[in-house]
Amino acid sequence: MRIAFVITELNPGGAERCLTELAIGMTQSDDDVRVFSIGPRPEDQHGVLVDRMAEHGIAPEYLGAGSVWQFAKARKQLRDALRLFAPTIVQTFLFHANVLGTLAAKEAGIATRVGGLRVAEVNPIRYRMERRCVKQMRKVVCVSDEVKQFAMKYLASGAEQTIVIPNAVNTTRFSTALSFPWSSIGWPDDSIVSLFVGRMHPQKGLELIQQQIDRLAPAGSKRRVLLVGDGPLAKKIDRWIDLQGGRRVKRLPYQRDIAPLMKAARVLILPSHFEGMPNVVLEMMAAGRPVVSSRVEGSGELLSHQAEMQLFAPHDSEAMAFAAERFLTNPQLSDEIGLQNQTRVRNDFSILTMVDRYRSLYRSLLERSG
Repeated sequence: MRIAFVITELNPGGAERCLTELAIGMTQSDDDVRVFSIGPRPEDQHGVLVDRMAEHGIAPEYLGAGSVWQFAKARKQLRDALRLFAPTIVQTFLFHANVLGTLAAKEAGIATRVGGLRVAEVNPIRYRMERRCVKQMRKVVCVSDEVKQFAMKYLASGAEQTIVIPNAVNTTRFSTALSFPWSSIGWPDDSIVSLFVGRMHPQKGLELIQQQIDRLAPAGSKRRVLLVGDGPLAKKIDRWIDLQGGRRVKRLPYQRDIAPLMKAARVLILPSHFEGMPNVVLEMMAAGRPVVSSRVEGSGELLSHQAEMQLFAPHDSEAMAFAAERFLTNPQLSDEIGLQNQTRVRNDFSILTMVDRYRSLYRSLLERSG
């Protein structure tokens, strides 16, 4: 098969990691793969996924569109590149790629167009645009059942047109990681840490952690809160951290390797307002640690085996703190639930399984088209 993968950008994120592993998996099966990024090449340590693809002989092509004003030019560039490559399938990921990539693929004469939905964000302007493109797709791949329901309701995708293929994670990478030494950031090594990993963005519900800081990390206790990531709220979060004194809460910028932090933390907290199937939850589960997550798209499916202990109602900061305290005060329970999480990821969310599901989908589409 000749497959063109189109994505909005290649800065590390759930969709970007999925595309990377999928492109590598298809390449290892001797499929002819090309990767196109609408945005520019990631800078510095944010290029970890680009480096991983390079190890397998995949060199992404960048259209360099850093703003919507450059999309018309990028669409033409992509259309011309697709005509030259002549793939049998074009698979797009994320909103901008779904729109621009589908239109460019249609103009290039590529009949088999597959979209990729990663989040269930109710944004009227976006889903009106994306709905038009969904009509041009043979299939729409969603990362969870809840995202599938969103696609059918807001994007008018048909039941037969819409399929679920969950995200996946390299369990070994996280299960074998060495624990991060808290003393390297000025905390005692026996600190009991609640970890957040993600963008400093309103979507992530960071205000819930701020509201419950006195329960998550009481003054004078061994408990700490570590926030990891960058984003538009970073400066505001840093000012709030300064007011707390920096002894019980810190923020680190984006980390190239998050596995050691996950191994060392007692619990991951994800208070998001909406998601699709959060990769950070999969990664914490692979590390063998418990998760406290808002009951948003994807989280319920990942944590269904221990939902009553690891999920709370969105926007409910008190329920979040109560769930976290179970693990912060009981290391044995933390280890027990963490082991169950790790087993579930290994059995149901392996990279090999994800790649096989995509390959089966592509083959069935090509067989139907003759």
